[in-house]
Amino acid sequence: MSYIEGYVVAVPAASKDSYKSHANAAAKLLKEFGATRVVECWGDDVPDGKITDFRMSVKAKEDETVVFSWIEFPSKEIRNTAHSSMMSDPRMKAFSDMPFDGKRMIYGGFVPLLDV
Repeated sequence: MSYIEGYVVAVPAASKDSYKSHANAAAKLLKEFGATRVVECWGDDVPDGKITDFRMSVKAKEDETVVFSWIEFPSKEIRNTAHSSMMSDPRMKAFSDMPFDGKRMIYGGFVPLLDV
């Protein structure tokens, strides 16, 4: 059974190209360490809610776009090993200057219930 890690982050709209480059480089490492799929989605139709919404979840500012992403791994164990391996890999130093505020990112691991 696959394992999904998902996250939502607010990215300054002016940093879209920088974010895309950052995400592409991260995806290469993630795939090297076991991810089978990495999907990055730039917000296009993200409506404001009355009680909660994607923008509120990451405290997105007026000049920011919400990015919704997920990484698929063959299993939770491979995901956990990938994270450990990546954190000890010297190439990760290149990711210390992120094109977004990582403190406002929400993320988590998920077990698929339906995949049709």
